[in-house]
Amino acid sequence: MKRILVVCLGNICRSPIGEELIRHHAKLLNFPLEVDSAGTQGWHAGKSPDPRSMSIMRIHGLDISSQRSRALKSTDFYDFDIILCMDHQNFIDASTYDQGTAQLALFVSESDVPDPYYGGESGFAAVYNMLDTAAKFWLKQWSENPIQ
Repeated sequence: MKRILVVCLGNICRSPIGEELIRHHAKLLNFPLEVDSAGTQGWHAGKSPDPRSMSIMRIHGLDISSQRSRALKSTDFYDFDIILCMDHQNFIDASTYDQGTAQLALFVSESDVPDPYYGGESGFAAVYNMLDTAAKFWLKQWSENPIQ
C-alpha cells in the first residue's frame, strides 16, 4: 500500500483538509492508500485542526476532528512514498531534510495553496475547492500510473 504525506506550515488548516480529501477520493475509487499530514513547524503539535477547517469539511460531509497536528520529521522521507506540499515555501523547507526515498511535490501543481489562517471563512472555502480538485487529479494520476 502506498503512503502519502500532506504538508503545510502548522498542520492545522490546509494539510488536514488535503489529507482527508485524498483519503476520501481514494475510498471512492477503492484505491488502497494510507494518508497522513504534518507541518514544517511544530507550533501546534497535538492540537486539533483549526475550527474553520473542521467546519468547511463538515459542510461537505467529512470529519477531520480526530486528526492531530504533528511536525514533519526526517523519518517521513523514508516512511512515505510521496510528500505533497501546500506551497513553495513548504517545499523549500521540506527540501532541507534528507530526501530519503520519498518523492516531493506541490499538492497543486505549479501553484501555492494560500494559507487561510489569518482570513475568514471564504479563504477556507477557496482552499477546500483547490484541494478537492487537486486530490481528484492525484488519485486519477495514481490510478492510471501506479506510484513507483
